[in-house]
Amino acid sequence: MQFSITTEIDAPPEVVFAVLSEIERWPEWTPTVTRVERLGDAGAPLALGARLRIVQPKVPPAEWTVTALEPGRGFRLVSRCPGAVVEANHWAEPTEAGHRSRVTLSVTFAGLLGRIIGWMMRGINRRYLAQEAAGLKRRSEERARGT
Repeated sequence: MQFSITTEIDAPPEVVFAVLSEIERWPEWTPTVTRVERLGDAGAPLALGARLRIVQPKVPPAEWTVTALEPGRGFRLVSRCPGAVVEANHWAEPTEAGHRSRVTLSVTFAGLLGRIIGWMMRGINRRYLAQEAAGLKRRSEERARGT
């Protein structure tokens, strides 16, 4: 089961990626994350294989691993538990204008338990993606303007 949102941001993909890759700062711009801890590599740039612990309201804390990373564009996080695999994607691509980005955020629930959890939490997943996209848009556009 997949949930996804795409939004246009008045900032180049490099700026959007810079905001996204500062994962410990997510609680500053989205109410859907209360804490992010880097496990084992605190302070290092986001890298393939990096591990995180993300705490969110109404969702059990989870450990995530960076399984795909394209600097300046985006990354994929994966969380696993018995019966479930959750994949969260964060990707920005330039629009034809070049100074704007088309950003897609998605979360996919796989495995028997994962599909059940995704279905049960479909409302919160949709709300969280919308809130994350809105917060990312605000933070990225502020950064692009230098404010």
